[in-house]
Amino acid sequence: MQAPPQPPSNQTQLRRVALSGMLGTAVEFYDFLVYGTLAALVFGELFFPRADPAVGTIAAFGTFAAGYVARPLGGMVFGHFGDRLGRKKMMLTTMVMMGLGSFLIGLLPTYDAIGVWAPVLLVTLRVVQGIAIGGEWGGATLMVVEHAGEKRRGLWSSATQLGAPLGSVLSAGVVTLVSTLPDDQFRSWGWRIPFLLSLALLALGMFVRLKIAESPLFAAVKEDRREARMPLAEVLRRPKPLFLACSVGIGAFAAQSLLTSFMITYAVDNGYTRSQVLTAVTVASCVALVVLPLAAGLTDRVGRRPVVLTGALLSAALAFPVLALVDSGSPGLLILALALGHGVAQSTMYGPLGALLTEMFGTRVRYTGASLGYQMATLIGAGFSPLIAGSLVAANNGGGTPLAVLLCAGGAVTALAVWRIRETNRDELTERPETQPAPATSEGIPS
Repeated sequence: MQAPPQPPSNQTQLRRVALSGMLGTAVEFYDFLVYGTLAALVFGELFFPRADPAVGTIAAFGTFAAGYVARPLGGMVFGHFGDRLGRKKMMLTTMVMMGLGSFLIGLLPTYDAIGVWAPVLLVTLRVVQGIAIGGEWGGATLMVVEHAGEKRRGLWSSATQLGAPLGSVLSAGVVTLVSTLPDDQFRSWGWRIPFLLSLALLALGMFVRLKIAESPLFAAVKEDRREARMPLAEVLRRPKPLFLACSVGIGAFAAQSLLTSFMITYAVDNGYTRSQVLTAVTVASCVALVVLPLAAGLTDRVGRRPVVLTGALLSAALAFPVLALVDSGSPGLLILALALGHGVAQSTMYGPLGALLTEMFGTRVRYTGASLGYQMATLIGAGFSPLIAGSLVAANNGGGTPLAVLLCAGGAVTALAVWRIRETNRDELTERPETQPAPATSEGIPS
């Protein structure tokens, strides 16, 4: 008689969950950064052709912001069902919505073909994507953190965060390739290719996700029938952790959005070629692939707060030097600017967020609390930054000072938020009271 198959070991399952989280975030950032890049390059003329170039670019970034506006809604919806029904089911749903949304953007007719319906459909698909992405990060990150042991939660959670630079590398690489097409071909059909290719990432991500097991911490809550009836209400009953979770992420998302999506428009307007800017973004993302897990792993030893605080202060301190390097007109200095600002400073802030935000909430409401905090940070930090930067730079006759000011402001907000939270890297996730989010007390705050 044949022995029944053995379940995978905890370590094997953890590796699968980490890979699943990384692929999900890679799809997320690939889709969003492909859109942000093409919004900067061609969407103004394809979907808003009656506007002058500056207004067309702002309108294109407005649809970019629409996706971010929908993300908190996705965090609430998928957070609710993730805390009620489980993490894995929500992860499968959000990945399908994200991948198909991007694929359908690649099939959209432009303004010349269907008139005003083109931007309407574009915004609709962006909202669908935003809702899906609003639930994606929370499920992926929680699965990793809740499978990982106490001593290496920061390092393992960086797998999900690594999806951001990985998606950035993929998106910049694909857009770089299609942008080498003759200009008329790029504008007629070449821009569609990056969106259509998202279907391949979707297929790979679904293949991995179907093999993972549910979070053991949530499974224990489910077995004891201790699920929260209204997770959002429990989170809002004590809003301070949610407010701090949102604030601590603003600097990282502002830097990510300004130094990738908006920087493409700014640098091209200042004389760089598309390929030079995309090369700089790609190099910066490769630097981030190294810095991000190092920063996240370091938090397991020295704490989450010191590492995130260092990144926030570094981002603010480098803002004007980065702008000066970009304004130099040198492709080499442009690469150095983005490598420092995005690859080093932003990654040092962003890498530990997965562990830090999930540790601020109890298991019963963790999906809702961490997702909503993270997605509100993306909305404030990244959703409106390109729109605000574009308007301010235009008002400043093309001068980039507002860009540096926004980077400084983002770093300052994160630094102040980190100053107000307590250290969580040694917390036992199973010991926290499960009826409420973990309070952000004054314990551990330097006097």
